[in-house]
Amino acid sequence: MIALLIAGALSMLYSLLLTPLFIRGFQKLRWGQFIREDGPKSHFAKRGTPTMGGLIFISGSVFAYFIAKLIAGESPTPSALLVILMTVGLGLVGFIDDFLKTRKQQSLGLGGWSKIAGQVAIAVLFGVLSLQFANASGLTPASTHISLFRDLPFDFMSLGAVAGLILFLIWIVVIVTAASNSVNVTDGLDGLAGGASILALGAYTVIGFWQFSQQCARGLEPGCYEVRDPLDLAVIAAALVGGLVGFVWWNTNPAHIYMGDTGSLGLGGAIAALAILTRTELLLVVIGGLFVIESGSVILQRIYFKITKGKRIFRMSPIHHHFELKGWAETTVVVRFWIIAGVFVLSGIGAIYAEWTVAQ
Repeated sequence: MIALLIAGALSMLYSLLLTPLFIRGFQKLRWGQFIREDGPKSHFAKRGTPTMGGLIFISGSVFAYFIAKLIAGESPTPSALLVILMTVGLGLVGFIDDFLKTRKQQSLGLGGWSKIAGQVAIAVLFGVLSLQFANASGLTPASTHISLFRDLPFDFMSLGAVAGLILFLIWIVVIVTAASNSVNVTDGLDGLAGGASILALGAYTVIGFWQFSQQCARGLEPGCYEVRDPLDLAVIAAALVGGLVGFVWWNTNPAHIYMGDTGSLGLGGAIAALAILTRTELLLVVIGGLFVIESGSVILQRIYFKITKGKRIFRMSPIHHHFELKGWAETTVVVRFWIIAGVFVLSGIGAIYAEWTVAQ
């Protein structure tokens, strides 16, 4: 418990106090934000604002996690290290994309397929490693079962060792690419993706701690959870929450810095990893409900545009831009979307508790 509190507090102080130094450094390096030409005209004033701010809260979260474990006299666990691998790995993919944007002086960095290839590579590495490192009870960080509140009966390995492993890795790739791209799509207004991610990651902090208190290893039956290292998953989730809280202080409207793809892809990866390792993969659709709406609006817009040969459902997608063009102030859109994200998160946590009470 002490590691959880230290990780969250230390990560928040890191981002809150050091972000101004990072901003000055990024300005010297000319790492400025580029604005899409077809976007809302009000966004043109944001051109040149420092980007790649994901480097701040990702580095701060990793630093805080290891310091917290050191102070608490505990060793890092494979599960938390896998979350770090996913966060840093996808953050690196995003950093390359951001760096190319600043270098080319345009709003396009990595090509779409190149970005997907990077996400797939990290997801496959994560998937393979997540089935290693069994503890004394034989639990590995991830399970080959599909999960909702806990593992469901269906096991990919029931289809055969080779076919099962391939389908399991495809499942991991789908979750990771969907989550990371959805957070990336949501990152279009000052503080929107950061605030929504705080809520989602906060949910996994609560879930990890709850699963720790109800572990089957404690001899609690029924309704207990078979999860490896749930408390340490809560610790790394708390570190990410703290880092984001400190960052969003500087990222709210008018933003002094943006997280860039470095931050949004890293955050999406972290959320996906936590869903997989807490055995709540399908519940991610609820906990990340706002991200689902954002990415869904883009998909619907494109499908409708092609079917109707030029007509649109929304004035602009993702959907947050639709409300901007309807006349909503940017801060109004952000706060109302935070509220929506909060409702989804509370619904997800409530569903977990309701399922546990039924299992008793």
